[in-house]
Amino acid sequence: MERTSVKLAELKEAAEQVTDKDIASLAAQVDHDCLWPEHSMKALAAAGLLGLQVPQALGGHGQGLLALSILTETIGRACPSSALCFGMHCVGTAVIAAKATSYQIEHYLRQIAQGKHITSLALSESGTGANFYLPETTLKPEGEHFIVNGTKQFITNGGHADSYVVSAMSVQSAEDGDFSCLIIDRGTAGMEWLQPWQGFGMRGNSSRGMQCKDVKVPKRNLLGEEGDQVWYVFEVIAPYFLIAMAGTYLGIAQSAVDAAGEHLRSRRHTHTGDSLRHISSLQTLYANMWTSVEKTRGLLYEAAQRGDRGDPDALPFILACKADAAKTAIDAANDAMTICGGTAYRENSRISQMLRDARAGHVMAPTTDMLNNWTGRALLGLPLL
Repeated sequence: MERTSVKLAELKEAAEQVTDKDIASLAAQVDHDCLWPEHSMKALAAAGLLGLQVPQALGGHGQGLLALSILTETIGRACPSSALCFGMHCVGTAVIAAKATSYQIEHYLRQIAQGKHITSLALSESGTGANFYLPETTLKPEGEHFIVNGTKQFITNGGHADSYVVSAMSVQSAEDGDFSCLIIDRGTAGMEWLQPWQGFGMRGNSSRGMQCKDVKVPKRNLLGEEGDQVWYVFEVIAPYFLIAMAGTYLGIAQSAVDAAGEHLRSRRHTHTGDSLRHISSLQTLYANMWTSVEKTRGLLYEAAQRGDRGDPDALPFILACKADAAKTAIDAANDAMTICGGTAYRENSRISQMLRDARAGHVMAPTTDMLNNWTGRALLGLPLL
């Protein structure tokens, strides 16, 4: 446990240094220009952090959910879009690593560990909405390849990652949930990227749509077995995705607390000379913000630690942490807007960006309503679906 704590502290320190040195200074430009944070991903790669979920034997850090939560929060305090891009890369990496073949180890995981490869998930589709586990994209065996057809939406790192973990239903299967996951490399013939991402918030994550028209993918790129994706969804994708998103939104919430605290300490009334921190109503509001963020962090860390040790009761904690972090981020950003007043209400202010970025938490699948429902079902001993 002590060695694990030291390793986590070292990874957190590395992420803080990258964030302070390379990510924070361009965060406003990323938001304003809908700029994919290439500089962030390059800096994280140079620091050796892209291999967070790659096993140590392959040159990575061999870390799990707790490290992912800590690093996404750290990056998310300065640039939520960068945290989301990094987080989705880590989720994709975890999916590849879960049942990697010797080919996938050499061509993907070792490259990721060396900071030479970025991956991402491609699960969402407009036809199935938040039900990301019901793909309409199809794959058909043809010799030593699969032929993939369909359109994916909201792919973080879209058009910039080197590979994409894509879910698809076999044309030979009629069962919901009996679908497969495979890796499609960037630039594969038949892949077409749809319009650039112009979001209300999370404006730098390049969350684009991808159309696959008779895309030919080698069978060696299949993850696990055909129809294996239900296992991946609940054993790998859901835990890593939810923890990465919760960490990112916790980072937003903490940045809102930080901004509000700085404003309360520095802003003074000229007629009294007192700072705003002397106003009792603002003291109470600030205390409630801080308390909410600390409770959310406690739930997130508990969920991550339970997941890492394989606790059979981890599921409701993991499901709840993303929903809770999304709510906390929105509430904290709203309260920061109230505390900081007119300066926060300016167009493209730091607080307004926090509020816009935080709002994505409720609509990003699985949605908050869906997660709350699943949490209740898990606690009551009912199947999620």
